[in-house]
Amino acid sequence: MISSNFLAGKTAVVTGSTSGIGLGVARALAGVGANVVINGLGDADQIETIRAGIAADFGIRCIYSPANMLQPQDIRDMIALAASEFGGCDVLVNNAGIQFVAPVDEFPDDKFAAIMAINLAAPFHAIKAAVPHMKAAGWGRIINVASAHALVASPFKSTYVATKHGIAGLTKSVALEVAAQGITVNAICPGYVWTPLVESQIPDTMAARGLTREQVINDVLLAAQPTKKFVQIDEVAAFAGFLCSDGAASITGAILPIEGGWTAH
Repeated sequence: MISSNFLAGKTAVVTGSTSGIGLGVARALAGVGANVVINGLGDADQIETIRAGIAADFGIRCIYSPANMLQPQDIRDMIALAASEFGGCDVLVNNAGIQFVAPVDEFPDDKFAAIMAINLAAPFHAIKAAVPHMKAAGWGRIINVASAHALVASPFKSTYVATKHGIAGLTKSVALEVAAQGITVNAICPGYVWTPLVESQIPDTMAARGLTREQVINDVLLAAQPTKKFVQIDEVAAFAGFLCSDGAASITGAILPIEGGWTAH
């Protein structure tokens, strides 16, 4: 039986957590007792509302780090902030990510560099900074939010797919390094998740392709997901929460799909 407050006294850092999946994960970890460092983009007043809401809803402490995932020093400072405010970094969730779609021979160099930096280099720097705190505590959980594209590819997403395959390799390698020290490292691989960002893309796709809303959802967005259902943020958040529990202590180095059967083909 997993305690309902099994992360009480522990600290979680969640990147890209001012909206979408990251915010869902931050709230899930706060819900099982963790103090939380949130991070991400957005209007300052809105971010403060989110931060205060997490703290009030779950009776934990929640602070905000403005760390820019393009800047390694900012990432180190974010982990240092968790340590100075809460005494360590017990859970690290690397969730921040960006996407750009173009043929490989037309892919802008600046987009390539930014995607590589945010999707792959930033998790590396965060892990590097957090692992010493986890080793000192003899316990830690690292969760990398990858994608179904860590397991399969799609055209016109060469850089994004490369970074997500890279995250799978980073996950496995670090898991082997720290396996004997009470630290687990896993990657969650969502398919299409129903987020405000995905929903906002539907009208443009309808217009560009001359399709109905239902056609965009079923024949474009969910074409690869046999369930024909979006993954829900709460499902991903619950999965992350479970991976932080003692019930998941022997799950490490795993690349774990949560994508409605997409990669079962």
